[in-house]
Amino acid sequence: MLTGTRPAAPVVTRDRRRRRRTVVALLATLAVLAPVAWFWAASLPAGSWSVAEMGVPDGGGGPVGHAAHDMAMPGRSVDTLRLPADVPVDVQVTLVARADGSGYTLNGQRPGPEIRAVAGQVVAVRLVNADVARGITLHWHGMDVPNGDDGVAGVTQDAVLPGGEFVYRFRADQVGSYWYHSHQVADEQVRGGLFGSLVVVPPGGVGAEATALVHLFGGRRTVNGVPGDVAVPAAAGQTMRVRVTNTDDGPMRAWSGSPYRVLAVDGTDVHDPTPVSGAAVLVTAGGRADLEVTAPARVELGGAAVVVGGGGPPAPVPSGTVDLLRYGSPAPLGFDPGAPTRIFDYAIGRRPGFIGGVPGLYWTINGRMYPDIPMFTVAEGDVVRMRLSNSSGEVHPMHLHGHHAVVLARDGVPATGSPWWIDSLDVPDGATYDVAFVADNPGVWMDHCHNLTHPKQGLVAHLMYDGVTTPYRAGPDTPNDPE
Repeated sequence: MLTGTRPAAPVVTRDRRRRRRTVVALLATLAVLAPVAWFWAASLPAGSWSVAEMGVPDGGGGPVGHAAHDMAMPGRSVDTLRLPADVPVDVQVTLVARADGSGYTLNGQRPGPEIRAVAGQVVAVRLVNADVARGITLHWHGMDVPNGDDGVAGVTQDAVLPGGEFVYRFRADQVGSYWYHSHQVADEQVRGGLFGSLVVVPPGGVGAEATALVHLFGGRRTVNGVPGDVAVPAAAGQTMRVRVTNTDDGPMRAWSGSPYRVLAVDGTDVHDPTPVSGAAVLVTAGGRADLEVTAPARVELGGAAVVVGGGGPPAPVPSGTVDLLRYGSPAPLGFDPGAPTRIFDYAIGRRPGFIGGVPGLYWTINGRMYPDIPMFTVAEGDVVRMRLSNSSGEVHPMHLHGHHAVVLARDGVPATGSPWWIDSLDVPDGATYDVAFVADNPGVWMDHCHNLTHPKQGLVAHLMYDGVTTPYRAGPDTPNDPE
């Protein structure tokens, strides 16, 4: 009888072991999946959100005011940060945005018309949306306009929907080369043609000049919408300022086979520019460089060219690059970056995660993933230093709205040339830049990568002034999609 019961014991033991292994496997699976599920759920977008309430406040060693996370406190709305309505207007422009089969137009052309002003004039631009389905705004890239006219959907205004309009007003008090573009569904709309040139000249002008708005349309490099070479008439020996603007997502090179000078970068004149030979200028995505050539000459733009006074044969790509850290001569900055009020880190990385419930390999800022990114908070009058570093594996053209910063050092090497003022700066993988600026333009400002595919993947932060709020919201329940 006993011998008949002995085989049952191993079966029970095997069943218990099998159940135990199953439970352990389930627990291990839950241990892995539970955090993943939590991160996935946490990344799901709300119906709408305010950029003023998102992220982690970072005061850079200074106090963090109420504006970063307490919207119940009183403050100045971005709507109040505009030019007074009774200021007379000198330059009036109407831009009508339309969609067509191959992209978008402004006043029937792609890119839009150039806007020009004399320093000190007040510019009013009436934007009319004829039929751009997802709406449109206009951002004045490099022009430090009042925050209410910065043109960022969901931050400083609502997107202008079909049949609607919005009037931007600002004083053009910065001489130089700038541009304007949509900041609603920005990647698609800029790529499709919703942009144009903005030029501000001093009283009396700057002499002979030409605009070179460079853009890839259908994979072809164009200048002012024209593929190939663009001819600019000039007499032999005449100097010509060529305003090169890079409207694409990546860096581009500009050069000439004959000596030239770099007169300005991002709208700011270089102090004591010297002749350049055998080197190209790297123009950041979103950035500008004004080059002076003497006719006959060619300004090569990598697949297109500005041919001045008949030019000559195409010049090969130089092996060298102008080092703007050492180009020109030193000059006063107007403030002391050695005594900053706040010091920030903007460290760009990359890691797997979720944004909007979608898994992917996304950009990080200071180790954090959107929307849990830093909110850089300042007070008006602060001297701000920021260290930009990149370990993400790709170059990033960083653009701070509403301010110009001066480059202090690259990879720890101090600047020794002309003050290198920028609003757009290439930060290659492995590089570190130290920059500084004065917080003199109150508002809520984007500080993002101008490869416009990257902000959609999380590479966007904001600079917020103490006491400033915004009533605008972004998200699927709103018309606003600034990226």
